[in-house]
Amino acid sequence: MKILVTGGAGFIGSAVVRHAVRAGHSVINLDALTYAANLENLRPVANSPLYRFEHADIRDRAALDRILEAQVPDAVLHLAAESHVDRSIDGPADFVDTNITGTFNLLEAARSYWVRQGRPEAFRFHHVSTDEVYGTLGPAGQFTEDTPYAPNSPYAASKAASDHLVRSWHETYGLPVLVTNCSNNYGPYHFPEKLIPVVILKALAGEPIPVYGTGQNVRDWLYVEDHADALLTVLTRGAVGRSYNIGGENERRNIDLVRTICAILDEKRPKATAYADQISFVADRPGHDLRYAIDPTRIRTELGWRPSVTVEEGLARTVQWYLDNDAWWRPLQDRQGVGRRLGVTA
Repeated sequence: MKILVTGGAGFIGSAVVRHAVRAGHSVINLDALTYAANLENLRPVANSPLYRFEHADIRDRAALDRILEAQVPDAVLHLAAESHVDRSIDGPADFVDTNITGTFNLLEAARSYWVRQGRPEAFRFHHVSTDEVYGTLGPAGQFTEDTPYAPNSPYAASKAASDHLVRSWHETYGLPVLVTNCSNNYGPYHFPEKLIPVVILKALAGEPIPVYGTGQNVRDWLYVEDHADALLTVLTRGAVGRSYNIGGENERRNIDLVRTICAILDEKRPKATAYADQISFVADRPGHDLRYAIDPTRIRTELGWRPSVTVEEGLARTVQWYLDNDAWWRPLQDRQGVGRRLGVTA
């Protein structure tokens, strides 16, 4: 296939681009190169004849029309988004602008392109979303594709809105869409403002490792390479108009996850004291959802996909990657907001 990937210089997007190129697909990476993007993420495929980069913003309709017309993709895989909950608390306008208005522009550009191409049945618009649109769970239960939406942060609300736009463009205009909602991703190339890289880099720097509240919040952790594989599986084999929840089947409390990372560092880069001694509990995030958990039955039974990496395996790989790639993450420490607490204005 020839796939237009939006947000392909980001964490998940770059994993998708690398995976797709390795699988023999032709990829056009469309990215605005905002603060969390990094073209170094694409170094493994940068010289491939199957890879092309387009510097453009999904809020720029004219650029989207030009690129679709010139590149003639078979599918759009839409990952471009503002995605950090803490930043959405401090500055929700960017999330509304990019995640809602940007998705609207992309849907309209894709619909126009699809119509000009004669409405090909094989065309797909795959929208990548999050389990955070469902809100929070108690100690039991899991999110299914039929769970009502109940977003609790500006980020989650903006993604919920974009999900609804995609669904309506299918129902109203017939655009052949797919929607996936994933659990928390982690792995190599993760921008150093999210929990797992923060823990690794704070530990290595000898600084306090911040844990929100008492660390009881539970997340289902999905290794990013597994997620990339799942996205291409849905794109190539999913039923049009269908949504699929993608989970890692690896639920962990935040405090247990942090302690596991510290134990891995104790083994891989030992020092005089245990890294867990650096754990520091800090004021909780406003509106912090207690628990996310995904029921992956649909994607497993309909498409035969399930994650291949346990959280213990994935964390060991991730920690080792950060130990081996300080030339990648050190320059990112100077980007706006990295290394300081965000999301406290509420």
